Amino acid sequence: ASYWALPCQAPERKCDFVCDCSDCSDEQDCGYRGKGFECDFEDAGMCGWTDRSLNTAVYSWEKRQRGDTLHDSGPSSDYTTGTATGSFMGVSAVRTESVSTAVLISPEMKQSSPTCRFRLRYFLWDSGHTGLGSTPLWASVLHQDSLEAVVWRPEATSVRGWREATIFLGRIPTTFRIRLYSQRSDGRRGDVAVDQLEFLDCALPLPLPGKECPAEMMECRREGCVERRQVCDGSDDCGDGTDEEGCGEYRRCDFEEGLCDWDLTSLSRLKWVRTNQENISITDPLKGPGRDHSNNSATGHFLYVTVPDGGLTNDWAAFQSPRLEPTNSSHPCKMVMYTHQFGPRSGGLTVLVADRTIYPVWERAGALGDVWVKAEVEIVTNSTFQIVIMAAVRDFTYGGIAVDSIVLSPECRLSSENNTWAKFPKPPKHPCTEPDKMCDFNRDCAGAEDEAKCGDFSYTEGSSGWTDSSIGSQGWVLYENSTSKEDYLYVAKAPGQQLTEAQTRTPLLGPSGPACTLSFDFALTGNPDHIGELSIRVFDSLLGVLPKLWEFSGKTETGEGAWQHVNVPIGVRKHRFQLAFEARAVQLCPCAKIKVKNVRFVNCHADYFPSSPTALSCNFEDGLCGWYQDNSDNFDWTLLDGMDHTIGIGRSLVVDMWSPSLRGVFGRLVSFTQLPGPTDYCLSFFYKLYGPNTGALNVKLLDNSGYESVLWTRSGAHGNMWHEAHCPVPHQLTNFQLMFEAVRSGFDGRVAIDDVAFVGRPCTVPRMCSFEGQRCGYSSSGKVHWLHRSGHTATTTGPKTDHTLETELGFYMMANTGANILPSGGTAVLTSPVRKGTAKTECVHFWYHMGGVNPGSLTLYMKPVKGERVKIFSDSLNQGDVWRHGNSNISSALVDWQLEFEVVGAGGKDTHIAVDDIFLSAHPCEEQGSKCSLERGMCSWSNTQNIKVDKLDWELTSQEAERHYSTPHEDHTLGTERGHFLFFPSSNRTAANQNAQLLSPHLPPTKGTCLKFWAYKPYSSDSELRVWSLSEGRLHQLLVVSELGGPWKRFDVNITSTEEYQIVFEGIKGTSGVVALDDIEYTVGVNCANKVTDALTTSPKRDNAGGTAASVIVVLLLIGTLIALLIYYLQTRQRIKAVTGPSTSSSSPGVGFHNETYEPESTQDNVMVPPAQNHPMAAGFNNVSV
Repeated sequence: ASYWALPCQAPERKCDFVCDCSDCSDEQDCGYRGKGFECDFEDAGMCGWTDRSLNTAVYSWEKRQRGDTLHDSGPSSDYTTGTATGSFMGVSAVRTESVSTAVLISPEMKQSSPTCRFRLRYFLWDSGHTGLGSTPLWASVLHQDSLEAVVWRPEATSVRGWREATIFLGRIPTTFRIRLYSQRSDGRRGDVAVDQLEFLDCALPLPLPGKECPAEMMECRREGCVERRQVCDGSDDCGDGTDEEGCGEYRRCDFEEGLCDWDLTSLSRLKWVRTNQENISITDPLKGPGRDHSNNSATGHFLYVTVPDGGLTNDWAAFQSPRLEPTNSSHPCKMVMYTHQFGPRSGGLTVLVADRTIYPVWERAGALGDVWVKAEVEIVTNSTFQIVIMAAVRDFTYGGIAVDSIVLSPECRLSSENNTWAKFPKPPKHPCTEPDKMCDFNRDCAGAEDEAKCGDFSYTEGSSGWTDSSIGSQGWVLYENSTSKEDYLYVAKAPGQQLTEAQTRTPLLGPSGPACTLSFDFALTGNPDHIGELSIRVFDSLLGVLPKLWEFSGKTETGEGAWQHVNVPIGVRKHRFQLAFEARAVQLCPCAKIKVKNVRFVNCHADYFPSSPTALSCNFEDGLCGWYQDNSDNFDWTLLDGMDHTIGIGRSLVVDMWSPSLRGVFGRLVSFTQLPGPTDYCLSFFYKLYGPNTGALNVKLLDNSGYESVLWTRSGAHGNMWHEAHCPVPHQLTNFQLMFEAVRSGFDGRVAIDDVAFVGRPCTVPRMCSFEGQRCGYSSSGKVHWLHRSGHTATTTGPKTDHTLETELGFYMMANTGANILPSGGTAVLTSPVRKGTAKTECVHFWYHMGGVNPGSLTLYMKPVKGERVKIFSDSLNQGDVWRHGNSNISSALVDWQLEFEVVGAGGKDTHIAVDDIFLSAHPCEEQGSKCSLERGMCSWSNTQNIKVDKLDWELTSQEAERHYSTPHEDHTLGTERGHFLFFPSSNRTAANQNAQLLSPHLPPTKGTCLKFWAYKPYSSDSELRVWSLSEGRLHQLLVVSELGGPWKRFDVNITSTEEYQIVFEGIKGTSGVVALDDIEYTVGVNCANKVTDALTTSPKRDNAGGTAASVIVVLLLIGTLIALLIYYLQTRQRIKAVTGPSTSSSSPGVGFHNETYEPESTQDNVMVPPAQNHPMAAGFNNVSV
């Protein structure tokens, strides 16, 4: 005899959806795991799922993760964890002449109950725009006898996001497997994917421990209990057939042996047919219901109607019962049937009674999905009658209506009478307008007939627009009282088998506008403390089932206060959609009610935009002003209290990339439609991009046709502080919209915006220009033009990546200096817009790239508006394929000025000079090697965005500003919570062992340079700090700090190098804790013993003499101007005295006002630093190619 470690692990107990072992070990690797019967694919075994594709080399399923970068195909993360490290099952790329099939198959499972549901998240995206085909994804059940039945066919629509689906497996009496198929001929990797599988209510009824079945229930032979209403209903609810035995008086028809007494003759040309799935198709998964109800197999028979091959001539078909005897209310005729209403061809199903007249007694509209749904109809009539079952069929591409397992109760007695047919009622009136204009929140017909039955209770028949679409034991009923004219929807018992929520839907609505709101009253009343749940959901015609918009759980007050009013924002819906109320009552009885009334659609017309006093200018203290959430994206922006730019304790708008509930790539905030104007506009705002793995923030322009163009973009770590941005918007000839877009390429950071202003004039000159999407007003002159280009558009010459993004898609300004284009001695000049002069010394930072032999020279001049230009920086060496940092001081002494980047050709071949990321700091430049206290930014240190080098960033913060990460309690420089430092956190949002590199500028060869810095790493941190020197692409290790603990600690490191090099601080993340840096200093040519090791060399680059000369020139100009002003003032004063005489008071403080202007201390992109901190941040696009 076989032996198992535990009796609970015997084969007959394995994979039966019941945990027989206390640790549920008998339910491991069954296609699911453990007590939740779930599979998230995080474990190596994939829960027993295996790839069984016909040709794995061509097209197959694979377990995978997104990886370190956001790809242009596949999900941006798994569904379960929502990070780049979470696992899911996705397809491989495919490109074949004919259609290829990938097959994923589950382990063998035991039989399932009639209520068994299989819920999963799936991803369907046509990233390559090659077409998804008709069947990119579907599921089937493989029975013990190797017969297969299709059970799920999602709509083949392309959406870049995870969607949820429920597959109704139903009663399967034998062992079975589930197969997930994908069929495509051309598709990219990961564009079809599944994750987070769950099996719900699949176990057969279990014995009640130590108890007999209650009186209202029936005991099964296998000791479980079922409700009395489940007896003789055509479903094997016990799992052993007990509940369907002894039903001899019931007239049952499963259509396996014929039509029984049902008659398929019809006045319509469209006919019902008795068939099975094998006859319809076993190769095209979109045809037929996939399986019958009674056997749940492709060989079982049913009645079916769909659009015939020759096209639709009539849109209805009917079949009928034999004539039946009259009934009464104490002994009604009860009919149970199971219906399958799938796809857009399913217009609905109606049960009519034909006695003296024909009238409807039951109806179920539209499509309900890939599921057999139980229906019960009671008929009371004092005349001989027939039951007529009529289907409405629509002329679409796929779908149909099937009926199976009809059971008539003993009270439905055959009649021998042969009376004549009743007359058919008149058909409904033809719609007054085309279907897409019905229920579009616009009155197209006289008397508003097109909006009268759409679910809005303000219309007389509006409440009738809500149609019950429940498939479970609870459903919605419309109560109407013609006397009191009161109508409301309430939850009542329903005949459905599934353990799902009660659901009622509107017809297809919309599209809708940004102000669209659903207004209604609701009540959950009764004796129990918890009545149940009520929620609202949107079913989008393209995006499918969307997450709940609103939900309430518990109980409202009793008596007069029972009704509560709520307004739920629906917002812009670009596609037609349905609204649904979903509810579940804990107990349905007269003592507990869930009700909804006074439903209204408010301001929903697609072209209605509410007036906003501030239009697009908004500080978000009172909502979104002239902006709205895009409902076709993946996630919303959130109003956050306590972190705003305006007053510090107010509101800002954020996307927390570290939120575990976030899924998908995009969160979009869209403006109301703007009218065209004759001038350019300026969109200014404050923003935060904070965290080691943040993602990006874009500003986009949407034109009249929906085309998107990027106006402004930032990505990577920008410090825990607000930055000011000025985004020029070119004048438009047609209506347009603006969009803030948070791109979630990272999973550990925060994006925030505040104090948005939109004005009808050009922007002032931005302090930071990265050339992404615009030139920031820079103009070109000379022999050749500077080109605005990217590595993607570069040919043989030019940097392959920009400096900002370090990708081929990033932009820079480049001059081609090859002799065939720019002759030797020829010039090309890039000129900035005019900047206002200031009394303070400022620093211009920029990055430049010189390529080829003899690339020419790059010289930077400061050009006062009046006077000669002054050289402040120059370089003429090609020093490898790298972006280099340049800077120089500017002292304008209140005279307006411009920058001029001048290139002079040197006769080289295929040479170039490029510039990127020009940034004007409000502070003087730091001397090379001077101590960087991080109180005014990151000095000349920078993060890299090169994903081949690292995936994360070092971030700048202070303990006072920190709200999310654990950091040192104080910095080292000031020793206070306001002091700044660089830190690198470890969290579970990114993979362990990922790194972040912080790079110095390029430093000259040295026989001894001393690097001094302070580091902080508590014992609780399992991260690591490494220090390297980098030269010629090679790293040389200088120091490893793994165990530190305690307070800040100083390190001195001697560096020697025969080549030009950079210093690299590399953080290696663990699972928790932090590592931090402060007060970084390097002494070029002086070692840690304070000994001079290198001969002093003067830098040929920064020309401080030029800066001084510029100051002298402008000061002389100012002196001349001031003398003239003084003479003018004295003359004017004498005239005023002569006119007015002596003054009666020395001053007039109450008269007029001072219109003083000032430029606050700011950092990159005009970062506004709170006065209390006074620690500006000068870090920007901290990217260095190596």
